[in-house]
Amino acid sequence: MTFTPLMLALLGLLLAGWTLAALWALAAARTRERKAEAGQRQARRLARMVDESPALPLLVRVDGKIEAPQRLAGWLGLDAVPQFLTELDGGRIDGGGGGLTRENVEQLGEEVRRCQRTATPFRMVVTPRGSTRSLALRGHLADPQISPGGAALVWVFDFSDSESELVQLRDEAAQARGDFAALVGLIEAAPMPMWFRGPEGELRLVNTAYVTAIGGENARQVVADGIELIENVDGLSARQIAVQAAGRQLPIERMVSATIDGARRALRVSDLPLGQEGIAGYAVDVEEMEELARSLKAFGEAERTTLSQLSAGVAQFDRKRQLTFANAPFQRLFKLGPAMMLDPPPFERLLDHAREAGRVPEARDFPAWRRERADWFTAGSAQEESWMLADGTHLRLVAQPLPDGGLTLIAEDRTEQLQLSAARDTLLRTRTATFDSLFESVAVFAPDGRLQLWNRRFAADWGLDDAFLDQHPRIESLLEQIARRLAKPLRVKVVGDAVRGATLERKQTGGRVVLADGRTLEFAGVPLPDGNGLLTVLDISDSEKAAEALKQRAAALEEADAMKTRFLASMSYEFRTPLTSIGGFAELLQAGLGGDLSQPGREYVSAILQSVERLGEQIESVLDLSQSEAGMLPLAREEFELLPLVKGLADDRAARLAEAGLTLDLRGDKSAGRMTGDRRRLGRALGHLIDNAISATPPGGRVLVEVGGHKGKARVVISDNGAGMDPATLARALEGIKMSADGKGVERRQGLGLPLARQLIEAHGGALELHSEPGQGTAAIVELP
Repeated sequence: MTFTPLMLALLGLLLAGWTLAALWALAAARTRERKAEAGQRQARRLARMVDESPALPLLVRVDGKIEAPQRLAGWLGLDAVPQFLTELDGGRIDGGGGGLTRENVEQLGEEVRRCQRTATPFRMVVTPRGSTRSLALRGHLADPQISPGGAALVWVFDFSDSESELVQLRDEAAQARGDFAALVGLIEAAPMPMWFRGPEGELRLVNTAYVTAIGGENARQVVADGIELIENVDGLSARQIAVQAAGRQLPIERMVSATIDGARRALRVSDLPLGQEGIAGYAVDVEEMEELARSLKAFGEAERTTLSQLSAGVAQFDRKRQLTFANAPFQRLFKLGPAMMLDPPPFERLLDHAREAGRVPEARDFPAWRRERADWFTAGSAQEESWMLADGTHLRLVAQPLPDGGLTLIAEDRTEQLQLSAARDTLLRTRTATFDSLFESVAVFAPDGRLQLWNRRFAADWGLDDAFLDQHPRIESLLEQIARRLAKPLRVKVVGDAVRGATLERKQTGGRVVLADGRTLEFAGVPLPDGNGLLTVLDISDSEKAAEALKQRAAALEEADAMKTRFLASMSYEFRTPLTSIGGFAELLQAGLGGDLSQPGREYVSAILQSVERLGEQIESVLDLSQSEAGMLPLAREEFELLPLVKGLADDRAARLAEAGLTLDLRGDKSAGRMTGDRRRLGRALGHLIDNAISATPPGGRVLVEVGGHKGKARVVISDNGAGMDPATLARALEGIKMSADGKGVERRQGLGLPLARQLIEAHGGALELHSEPGQGTAAIVELP
């Protein structure tokens, strides 16, 4: 077949068209292949993203078939994803223990069907069997592009880690709530007012103590009304001060006064900023503390006043070792001049000054010696030393460290005491030698019945062992030993009664006892002025002559006492006549009958009259005392009221009381009644008692005189708040004597006042009792019929 050119041209065009079509088709296929590869890559990337995402999709079709990534099977504990929703319990796949529980599967099926019918989204939380994994299911109707026909898309989230964190947060929140409740309870139970303010200073929270302090109804009402516990101070309210504390971010503490329960109380108020949360505050009632501080200050002042009255030197140093107080004896002992007391030195410089003044003992290494004394401040107990100075002065120093780090230093000049002690030792040796040389047996007993002194004759007469006596036995033990040596052991009670009568009852008793060996001993118990009792024993078996001598001695003593009484009475009368003349002439001179007197002359005459008056009173007292002791005191008999008598005595002493800086408090009523007796002499007795009370009371003190009736008798009580007396001193005061300054003798106490008062009161059928305690004062109680 022959092809024409036209046919060839057409054939070429056809081949060209086929080639172009093939090339186009090849290009289009290549394009589709690239798109498919891109789609596949996109699908793999999306599938990978789904696999790596924290949520996995579960597509549930209308027929119950499901589609899900294999990763979901691992979450559910299954080997593979089942085909149907109902197979998620794992029963149809492996029969193992994985998958959801039957209840979870049924609930999930119901939620899915409801979502497919009504497009209602749902949420569930499930836990696969045998797993601690927590899964959250969130379902909704799937987009038609994903699955047409009303499929449900369920997203599965694994929030196991979040659940652990949530549980931990729940526990922490519960603990925080418990802690907050405990803190609120603690604040509520606090006895002090506490509150909390907002950043602007407004009250947000108050406790019960706050509500009680301001008298509010309840905390909510107090907060709502903004009632403040603290009043304005210097124009600033409590809220403004709290805002200042918040602005500075620094706590503010201040002392204020507030009215609590109707009383003004001192409070220490603190405002504590709590960052941006607000301001906390509390108030501590320090009224008791302030009162204690005031009491402590008053006690310190009273203590220093008391220390100033002591004869021993006392100095006080603070915790910085600075001298804060030194009484006059201390300044005198260490030669501290007024200039030094204006600028009190520290402890070390005080020792330097004392060394320069020769008031410390010589030391080879004075700096080391001074450092050792400085250690007194840190010592655990009181330190005591004796200093022998170059001038022969003996000082006893006691350093008492104080709890606050300070020191109290007591310096006592014992020079005179040591001299007295030496003299006392000599006196004791002399007394012992004298006792041992006596022919009589002598023993001295204390008021508590303990044997104090005895001579050799005492041990020999009673047949007592020296070792036993050296123990200073009590009278009970001594009587047991004596009873064994008596012919009649029961007679030992007479000896005991004599000792007790001398020591306790202050009366002299005696008697005789016969020993088992036939000897007869005569004994006597004699009260001594110092409160002790003396037991004298004399062997009179073969001593009739000695007995006669004792009788003669007793008669001589009685005669001497009577002679003394007669002499005193006679001399009193003899003194009264010239004394009356002296007083009369002095009164004439004072009246100007001898001419005008100069001012000194008038003063001399006035002094003479005062002396005459005092001497006259003394003569009257001596006469009354001597006549009373002799039983010859004449008493006037007149009826008078007791209260006006005592009031007159108090008025007569008004000038003396004013001069001494004392007050006299007179209390009485008509129950004292009237009595019959010698008004003048009874007034003298009561006046002596009032004078003694005035003399014993320090400046600024008080004398109390009470007059009344008691059990059918008139009663007068005179008391003071002076230094008081111990029992021994009180006993000597009633006898009208006291120990002399050198300790070697006795002397009259307050003249004849107390003995005369007792004699005059007893002469009226009354009684005088004295009660006294050291540091508590003395009270004289007079009872009259």
